[in-house]
Amino acid sequence: MSGEADGQAVVLRRATAADARGAADVWLRSFAAALPTVVRPRSDDEVREYFHHVVVPLRETWVAETAREEVVGVMVLEGEELSQLYLAPEWRGRGIGDRFVALAKERAPGRLSLWTFQVNAPAHRFYERHGFTAVEWTDGADNEEREPDVRYLWQP
Repeated sequence: MSGEADGQAVVLRRATAADARGAADVWLRSFAAALPTVVRPRSDDEVREYFHHVVVPLRETWVAETAREEVVGVMVLEGEELSQLYLAPEWRGRGIGDRFVALAKERAPGRLSLWTFQVNAPAHRFYERHGFTAVEWTDGADNEEREPDVRYLWQP
């Protein structure tokens, strides 16, 4: 699945073992930029290990890759759950997230759910623009960050 982002070709493809470091780095940079008030319970190295040993080999992981073979986005699906969607901060607003959501809807055409933190207002607007509806709010007791979150659901 290819397309242009500001004149640069960006391809969405399944991640391989070689993408684990780049995908983890996108996650780390995006999380820091989008969620500066959320305390991460894991170190950078632990996140990279998790991507290397769990996310890429055991989950349906997709990356957005530039013509220069740079990973600039990552999306992880677990059945009908969109468990991760992160873009390198400088690549936000270029349509890559839209393409990831369209791909997720193709992969799970019956319904998709996801969680995002309540403090992440840009994510709320993004998912609502794509037809997701907030269906559940929590105090964060069930997530590692102990941060209040909201569950979104999309059904065609």
